[in-house]
Amino acid sequence: MKNPMVIVILAVAQFVMVLDSTVMNVSISQVASDLDTTITGMQAAITFYTLTMAAFMLTGGKLGDLWGRARAFKIGSVIYGIGSLLTALSPNLGMLLFGWSLVEGLGAVLVIPAIAALAAVNYEGKGRVVAFSILGAVTGLAAAAGPLIGGLVTTYASWRYVFIAETIVMIVVLVLSGRIKDVPADGSVRIDITSVILSAAGMALVVLGVLQSKVWGWFVPLNPPEVGGVEFAPLGVSPVTYLILLGVVLLWWFVQRQRTLAEAGRMPLLKVALLGIAALRSGLSGFLVQYFAIAALFFVIPVYLQTMQGYDALQTGLKILPLSAGLIVFSVLGSWATVRRSAKRIAQVGQITMAVGLMFVLIAIQPELLGWPFAAGMFVVGAGFGLLASQLGNVNMSAVSEEDTSEVGGLQGTFQNLGSSFGTAVVGSVFILLLASGFTSALADNTTITPEERQSITASVDQGVPIISQQEAVELVVAAGGSSGTAASVGEDYAAAQIDALKQALFIVFALLLLSLLLSRDLPAEIGARREEEPESAAST
Repeated sequence: MKNPMVIVILAVAQFVMVLDSTVMNVSISQVASDLDTTITGMQAAITFYTLTMAAFMLTGGKLGDLWGRARAFKIGSVIYGIGSLLTALSPNLGMLLFGWSLVEGLGAVLVIPAIAALAAVNYEGKGRVVAFSILGAVTGLAAAAGPLIGGLVTTYASWRYVFIAETIVMIVVLVLSGRIKDVPADGSVRIDITSVILSAAGMALVVLGVLQSKVWGWFVPLNPPEVGGVEFAPLGVSPVTYLILLGVVLLWWFVQRQRTLAEAGRMPLLKVALLGIAALRSGLSGFLVQYFAIAALFFVIPVYLQTMQGYDALQTGLKILPLSAGLIVFSVLGSWATVRRSAKRIAQVGQITMAVGLMFVLIAIQPELLGWPFAAGMFVVGAGFGLLASQLGNVNMSAVSEEDTSEVGGLQGTFQNLGSSFGTAVVGSVFILLLASGFTSALADNTTITPEERQSITASVDQGVPIISQQEAVELVVAAGGSSGTAASVGEDYAAAQIDALKQALFIVFALLLLSLLLSRDLPAEIGARREEEPESAAST
């Protein structure tokens, strides 16, 4: 491979970008404690970080075309480094949301599309295949290393040092970035602000609705917000339903505007015709499901281990370590297999492998997640993720001509981070909602607790979703005047409800992984194939 330093620089930047999506998960309880916030506050921070990237990734790709991809890479690196420093210094949740979820996210939307586009510019032929395979493997490695790095640093120092280190790494990347070859900037590029607003607002409303479902309910209102002292639930329907519907309408409007702009000869934010390329569509769908699954796992498992079982950050990271090991090993094997097996075959094996691994995890879910089935399941999930990570990036880039690589880089980042947002928001909210209903059911089903005690306990948690351990549930009952026997009984019922909540939340991921096999049917079936199909021909077809 010519110019190996270029792929090293791009791979290091890619590592940092992906690391941030997983490094915080094993530190959720500690960060929440340090910033005096809650688990739901941390869920929002994690979700909004990936949502910021999803919402503005297409815009970041366009800015790369307008400014030049290397210049966008450098500007994004500066913004990202500033965001990392602000995150490291965060005194509260508000600053964390600003520094991490917003500033770092905005830096990433410039860096991530530029990485993919610059890899395509600096390499060609087999060298390009190898470059994208390396980036895919690094993506998997970063996702795998995040929990372990976060666990080690948080346990023996502070999670803040992770972000200080990221700032230093981005400074080094910026200094070395002059070695990267670029193509001339395209001054004719125009960014339609209305399209930016429609896409960002649509995604934000849908994800916000999903996040609030655990408090407001999906359709039937649970604890809706009050406006002027009156509960806001128009027509007896939860505000969540309206948020999601409005978000979908805005996204539909966004797609229609892109078509209108293209027909008028103006530059759309997204070439909708690109989605007519079957291989690209399958590759992007694979990214969405893959990152939905991994984000869901990396949220609910740490929350369960830390909140319900009392694990610290390092113990949580070690529990997830088998997934990391499988991911690293099979990212390398997947890259090696690229020139020996078709992308379709490798990707489908990866999807099936992830589903099988998750089935082992579901079987192994016991109060303390003990035994080899859980470790084996996590390893197999990681193996499937590694196989997918080694293939889909090259599939997406090889599906279009070189002039569209920047746009596809933005699309790829959008689908990847939208998957992560939905994984954390959907599965996390379902898990938290099931925990709340499990605690309520444990109270309702206990015949020894008096109505007054039940009302007192329920009132104490009505204003917030209870994410508590079995011992904390016992203490709540005792504090409300319940006997020790009643408290122990409620605690046992709630412990069983915790297990059920975890299984039901993860079953959503399992079902989606099985369905994702239908989305992979259009991946390239030839070994080392490059799809030469152009967007225009796909649209006419």
